[in-house]
Amino acid sequence: MLAMTREHSEPSIDDLKACVASVLDLARDHGASHAEASASFGTGLAVTVRMRSVETLEFHRDQGLGITVYFGGRKGSASTSDLGAGAIAESVRKACTLARYAAEDPHAGLADADRLARAVPDLDLCHPWTLGAGQAIELATGCEAAALDSDPRLTNSEGASLASHAGLRVYGNSHGFLEGYRDTHHSLSCAVIASQGEQMERDMDYTRARDAVELRSGEAVGREAARRAVARLGAVKLDTRVAPVLFPARLARGLIGHLVGAISGGALYRRSSFLLDSLGTAVLADCVTIDERPHIPKGLASAPFDDEGVATSDRRLVDAGVLQGYVLGSYSARRLGMASTGNAGGIHNLVVADTGQGAADMLAALDTGLLVTDLMGSGVNPVTGDYSRGAAGFWVERGEIRFPVSEITIAGNLRDMYRGILAIGNDVELAGSIRTGSILLREMTVAGA
Repeated sequence: MLAMTREHSEPSIDDLKACVASVLDLARDHGASHAEASASFGTGLAVTVRMRSVETLEFHRDQGLGITVYFGGRKGSASTSDLGAGAIAESVRKACTLARYAAEDPHAGLADADRLARAVPDLDLCHPWTLGAGQAIELATGCEAAALDSDPRLTNSEGASLASHAGLRVYGNSHGFLEGYRDTHHSLSCAVIASQGEQMERDMDYTRARDAVELRSGEAVGREAARRAVARLGAVKLDTRVAPVLFPARLARGLIGHLVGAISGGALYRRSSFLLDSLGTAVLADCVTIDERPHIPKGLASAPFDDEGVATSDRRLVDAGVLQGYVLGSYSARRLGMASTGNAGGIHNLVVADTGQGAADMLAALDTGLLVTDLMGSGVNPVTGDYSRGAAGFWVERGEIRFPVSEITIAGNLRDMYRGILAIGNDVELAGSIRTGSILLREMTVAGA
């Protein structure tokens, strides 16, 4: 427990289950044909240190209740942060009132009863950190100091931040589902600025885990942030060219994230995706295989069920470049004439299989081209797949880093980029919902910004 006094006691999972059950009973009493509710509670500590002084220190205590009721195909929703009986009753009443005025939607409703989780595995997601304010400040201060003290060219800092959160969530619906689980998230990050003459370069590093003992040390995070920032000094522009591009693991996750967005239900039924009607076709290079693994112990995106109570399970999303499935919740699935894939609320640990190369091997495979280390802007068109981002990184020749580059733009189309994947490294970072190593693309347009 955090070494701070709490004004109120913390609820248990049973308390939140009782809260959700009362919502379902009240909705039925108001005449709703179906209802669902999600209750959550969380506490956390966050500290930011900048230039060796504490900038912010916050303790969080949050709770909430989301309610959705259905009168046939008419839907109404309400939410409250007050879990008292009176506030719950008023929220249910308002949700029911809204539903009575809503338009009919034949696709609205709860997840199909036969897809709900009937067994809830323990995924080892809860590891509270016994962390007091003084210790949190010390850890963040040590992280930033490790960066600033590593090189005299580190002249400024955006700070080091430590955050720890522990929570619980319960979901229930009128199909008889009522389950919940606890989880934790811990993180430590550092961003610093290196200067040389008139030039300034920024970079950062971070670590995230369910269990604090699996975080990298603050000193390691600080030193890596410093190394990255200093390495960017002396950056030059490039003239326009077409070249191979290597995305390190921390940026390669974004490439796969664009794929997820394109095969998600909302984009598909709205017909606003560049991968419409692609199921069963080759959308990536044949060296790419992607699995969803929702039950990885301690996984940052692991979950026993999705936001609608649908059971999560392992599945293959891409097999040798061929798209095997979409990412669907119940509503989008019905709009598409399909079944939920257990992805209401997002994906659960996408694992991109590597092609066997380590980091040095990936540079050798790049040979001569661009190693991207930073991306700026959001120039990605989800409808056409056109991709154009501001970038910085390093020019590589014969597998060796030659010099840093900045103020450039990299451009292409995601269809071509995905089909042009040449290799996927085994240098996987685990700090997110997508687990992939570095990704080498055959070519992109690289231009001076």
